[in-house]
Amino acid sequence: MATGSNSRSTQRNKWLVPAIIIAVAVLLIGMVLAMNGDSDTVDSASEQSTSEAQTAGVVPGQATTEAAQPDLTVVEGRDELDPEAVGSVDAPVGLVVFSDYQCHYCALWSADTLPAMLEHVEDGNLRIEWRNLALFGDASDRAARASYAAGLQGSFLEYHEALFSNGETRSEQQLSDESLTTLAGELGLDTQQFGTDFNSPETATAVASGVQQGIDLGVYSTPAFILGGQPIMGAQPTEVFENAFELALGEQE
Repeated sequence: MATGSNSRSTQRNKWLVPAIIIAVAVLLIGMVLAMNGDSDTVDSASEQSTSEAQTAGVVPGQATTEAAQPDLTVVEGRDELDPEAVGSVDAPVGLVVFSDYQCHYCALWSADTLPAMLEHVEDGNLRIEWRNLALFGDASDRAARASYAAGLQGSFLEYHEALFSNGETRSEQQLSDESLTTLAGELGLDTQQFGTDFNSPETATAVASGVQQGIDLGVYSTPAFILGGQPIMGAQPTEVFENAFELALGEQE
């Protein structure tokens, strides 16, 4: 994964899509959200217990409705300097992940399904890009800025996995500035540079831009995904993602 300061000002511009596609996408994603209960919303976050997150977060079902769907591959940034991405920019299939570091279902997905998706990254067939939405307040925002800062040192994935270790979210106290910097040090990052990037206006702008792009697409709960141009809402079983990936890959052959 390549990193660079130029990505801050350029990578989010590729989110711009035709208004008609956004309009249809918002309608479609809203319909799918209404059909699935396996994601965290701002209203539900304070009501869910850890046990509920562990049992209710995986719901069988189709990833999308059968209605005609817009091609949302335009959402993929495909920027080789994106600090929140893994995989080749030329990979035939792209996966965009809308996530929040206080989202229980996001943690479960990262533990249960992300490893399988990373195998496709290693094979050169998949690129994964994260949009950390910071929907649940200051702690989510701090964690999103921290993972972005880690990405600027080429360690986004390692930091991301540490924040979701064992498929669990961290407490707000564990997402304090001090704790996040300590974690960076434990992962071998330059903590001084990490602190500079963590507090930089550029990082704050990048995170805010990702939040806005999620809102523009109608993503008001996490996790949400666009895989091969098609939406998948919630922490669906791994086989849902595997099937969607194989279908998308087959369309590129």
